[in-house]
Parts: sequence; structure tokens; C-alpha cells
Amino acid sequence: MNQILDGARIILCLSFLIYASWSDYKTREVSDKVWVILGPLALALTALQFLIYSPELLVSYVLSFVITSALALAVFYAGGFGGADAKALMCIALALPVYPNNLLPQPQGFVSPLFPITIFTNSVLLGALSVFYALFRNLVWKVRNSGGVFEGLETESFGRKILALVSGYKVNISKLEKGHMYPLEDVDVNDEGDMKRKLLVFPKYEEREEIVARIQEKVKEEKLGWVWATPGLPLLIFVTAGLIIALAYGDLVWMLLSSFLK
Repeated sequence: MNQILDGARIILCLSFLIYASWSDYKTREVSDKVWVILGPLALALTALQFLIYSPELLVSYVLSFVITSALALAVFYAGGFGGADAKALMCIALALPVYPNNLLPQPQGFVSPLFPITIFTNSVLLGALSVFYALFRNLVWKVRNSGGVFEGLETESFGRKILALVSGYKVNISKLEKGHMYPLEDVDVNDEGDMKRKLLVFPKYEEREEIVARIQEKVKEEKLGWVWATPGLPLLIFVTAGLIIALAYGDLVWMLLSSFLK
């Protein structure tokens, strides 16, 4: 029965995350109903198993949920990811606060006693791989176009340009008007009505429509068709993949660090 409950918690968590990942990919939105259903079910299964078979782990369970929730909320308010991603991590902490070693053998790699933290670090590492895609897109754009990559933004700092290169790429303004692209630049308007383009360190998702409108006006004035943007990454796909890897192999970040330190 202990193994069955472990399996039930894994299947429950993966089923909801796979659906949420699909929704995130298709629309970049996930209904709150997903987490409203998953959260209580996960809590009920985990509490039942711990109270019957492992009451001594209750403190670890509570600690795992509290620390994971604090981390998820901190990253959310810092603009690192969206509300659905934070809710997903909190639900994972309810479903799998510790590694389910009653059903699965301990993986060869390191697994944090706070299992959701291993899932989080795995998903962050997987998401970071998108940097290489952004750099490739920027290289291809430079090869195909004669203009400067930061044309119209020459006065921006070196640091902002580096952040733009690794987090986004230039797209036609028409792609920014629709789809899941978010502007990595905005327009400042001074008292005289003059407009100046500037790079954004972090995309302002909640102000997307207003920023796009300002960029459109500036682009028409300068007769430019290309603007800096970043794709709205379906981060829940990385979270789901991070969970699967954590169950099978453990902590990817720890494995990489260990290989470098050998």
C-alpha cells in the first residue's frame, strides 16, 4: 500500500503537469482550476501516507512545502516566472515533498532532502538552455542583415545588450503584434514629445499592449521593421521535464558540478 500511494502521488502530479504544460504551450495560460484540484488531492494523498506509514516525516513534509512556497513566491515577485509556475511548484511540494523512495530506487545522482528544490534547479537549468537558441537566432540575423544588431539602441549599456543577446532576439514588428512574443525594448517620451528607444532588462508582461503600441509608433517614425523581443517560454514544460529527470537521475546541477570538481 505504501508503494501504491507513492505511485499515485507521482501519477497525479505528472498527469496535471503534463496537461498544464500543454495548455502553457498552446496559450501561455493555465487555468487556476488545475491547481485548485491538484493541490487538495496532493495534500490528501501525501498526508494520508505520512500519517499512516511515516509520521516521523511530517516535519520534513511541512518544511519542504514552506521553503518551496517561499522560493516560488520570491521568484514570482522578482519577475522570474509567472503565477502558474509558482503554483505548480507549491503543488509539487504538496504531492512530492520528499523523494518517493518506497516505490523508486534512490537515483545515482544527488537528490535534495527537499525534493521540490531538486525539481526547481533541474527546470532552471533546462530553461537556461534557451540562451543558446537566442544566441543562434541573433547570429543568423546578423549574417542575413547588413544593419547593426543594436541599430537605434547604440547608447544602451554593454550589460543591457548582453542581456538582450542571451534572452531574446530581433523579430519583425508584425510578430510582436500577435503571438507569444514580449518586447525587450520600450520607448521613452520626453516633455518635447521626442521618443527614444531603450532596452528592457526584464520584459513587462503586464504592460505588453501599451509597450507594443509605443514601439509601433516609433518604428513607423524610423521606418524600421525589426525590434528586440523575447519568446514567452512555456516554463511548465521545463518544470515537468525537471520532475521526470529528478525522479530518474536526481539533481542535474549537482551532477554537473560534481563532474567539474573531479
